[in-house]
Amino acid sequence: MDQLYELSTRVPGEPGTAVADASLKFLRPVSRQLVHRAAVAEVFITDALQVSEDRFLVGAQWPRDHALYHPDAQGLSDPLLLTETVRQALVYLAHEYCGVPLGHRFVGSDTYFEITDHEAFVVGDTPLHVTLDVRWSWVANRPPRRFGMRVDAVVSVAGRVCARAGLSVCAVDERLYRRLRWQGKSGQARDEAARAGLCAATCLPAADVGRLRAKDSVLGRTETGEWRLLVDLHHAVLFDHPGDHIPLMVTLEGARQLGHHLVHRRHDAPAGVVLRAVRMDCPAFADLDEPVRLSAELQPPTAASDVTRLRITAVQREDTVATVAMEWLPRVLPPAPGEVAFARGTVGSGAAV
Repeated sequence: MDQLYELSTRVPGEPGTAVADASLKFLRPVSRQLVHRAAVAEVFITDALQVSEDRFLVGAQWPRDHALYHPDAQGLSDPLLLTETVRQALVYLAHEYCGVPLGHRFVGSDTYFEITDHEAFVVGDTPLHVTLDVRWSWVANRPPRRFGMRVDAVVSVAGRVCARAGLSVCAVDERLYRRLRWQGKSGQARDEAARAGLCAATCLPAADVGRLRAKDSVLGRTETGEWRLLVDLHHAVLFDHPGDHIPLMVTLEGARQLGHHLVHRRHDAPAGVVLRAVRMDCPAFADLDEPVRLSAELQPPTAASDVTRLRITAVQREDTVATVAMEWLPRVLPPAPGEVAFARGTVGSGAAV
């Protein structure tokens, strides 16, 4: 079959062994219902194979271009495609293989990724074929009303291992979701005028946060210098379908944009700076109608002195709704043909965030 549509994958067993050959197909996206997307164009998962009780191979196709998750100035695929692909993979496996009913609500608690080979992310003449070697774990699982699950994946692009990523989620029925969602909120006083004043923030230009379109900037700043997460419920990608809280991916996008803005002001390297690793924890829901404040703290350097480590905190009212630890580093461009490369070290060889 044409290599554009099928990728033969050697499935490893224990280290040094191999147990099966498998073919993941990239012909078409899976049902949008099974990955909780409204738009077919936003579905990246194309296929999945079960290798063992707790192990799966998942195929995905990343577009050469995308309205929001577009390649950067260096031609690298957007790293947040990793998080969205892992999110879709978990939801798809939960419904298709692991018995989680379609009506359940999915609530994410933490996610991470670490890119070990940025060159695999270079966009070429065809869409990138991505394979996730997924380990599935049940965590605090109490079916049928509550399913607790976690996935950890080794990520390959066209057979080239380039990243690790994971996500923890609980899926609950509607009754339990309402109890979790609104617990402690009844009778909470809200001053509409004060809230409107708190929300007054100027949106940063798209170029300052690494985006192409003005509508894709979700980072604002108030007159007092506070950073704000700006919420546009009409954004076709970030709010693909209606919901009652700010999705994990929206908060992560805001943190990434703040990190991009701050880091690119610190570095003058012509090759630019790339996001290498992210670890995000979401201890609470973020409401749609309250301002979310973002703050950034520079973390102490590691042994790799060229790595910039930031901690972004998202706060709503007095509650921390997310913390995002991230690592940025200069990308060393490959030499042009005929040039001799003198490498100081290997990009992406440090420890995970």
